[in-house]
Amino acid sequence: MAEVVCKATRESFGIALCEMAKTNKDIVVLDADLAAATKTSIFGDAFPERFKDCGIAEGNMMGVAAGLAAAGKIPVAASFAMFSTGRAYEQIRNSIAYPGLNVKIAGSHAGISTGEDGATHQCIEDIALMRTLPGMTVLCPADHYEMMEATKAALKIDGPVYIRLGRLAIDSFNDPDTYKFELGKGITLHEGNDIAVIASGLVVNEARKAVLALEKEGINARLINIHTIKPIDRDIIIKAAKECGQIITVEEHNVIGGLADAVCEVTSSECPVKVTRIGVQDEFGFSGPAWELLEKFGFTETGIAKVIRETVNK
Repeated sequence: MAEVVCKATRESFGIALCEMAKTNKDIVVLDADLAAATKTSIFGDAFPERFKDCGIAEGNMMGVAAGLAAAGKIPVAASFAMFSTGRAYEQIRNSIAYPGLNVKIAGSHAGISTGEDGATHQCIEDIALMRTLPGMTVLCPADHYEMMEATKAALKIDGPVYIRLGRLAIDSFNDPDTYKFELGKGITLHEGNDIAVIASGLVVNEARKAVLALEKEGINARLINIHTIKPIDRDIIIKAAKECGQIITVEEHNVIGGLADAVCEVTSSECPVKVTRIGVQDEFGFSGPAWELLEKFGFTETGIAKVIRETVNK
């Protein structure tokens, strides 16, 4: 197993951009006055002539990105998820998604783990917003190694992509020597037939720890990592529904419009089963230390294990 890397996926994203830019001169990066926080500054330091700070004008930044894509470039437009998907939604919809332009949109500081920045910056709707746009690919990688590979894959896709980045440094769990990223393909991290746990993003590792702990209690849960929210892996979800009989989804996002709804859309039409949703229960977050907030909302190993245990015992 490779060395565990404790790194925020926003930093992994910045590193991957630089790696790809060394061999692809069409990659350009735009930011909205948050380069130090989104870590696009890593790219800006390495390729200053291909980096542009558009200022606090996210809608305009998306328009610039659309123009660059129309001219044959591969623009990456980054900001906090609240602003890159929320404030600039109209421009993304009409100037990027509608014409199907090759723009990569990065939303950093997504979810409750944004911490002390509070509810105004804790974007829990970004996946829902981007998932509804026709032709938009939506990625939510879980650790350093997965973000590196997902970013590289996103830059090779011809079309609009949204990538969710995290603020909080988290431990890696994937082994880069064996890990393989496939767009639209979920990954089974742990086998089991008592229940299926389907997770994405930062909470995947917490779910992994919960599943391993419960195995010692005799509960054998299947754990699936869904790094591609759209297009979602229908086959792995249907297989889990048929073989496990019930599903728990885990996401650092509103339970409305995100992973849970995507999973339910698949099961309701193919194999109806009970789906229990661990996520933000249609409420806003609040200011506080990131790990304390994650525990409060049930996103840590303990909270996830409790729901799995209760659901299986029912």
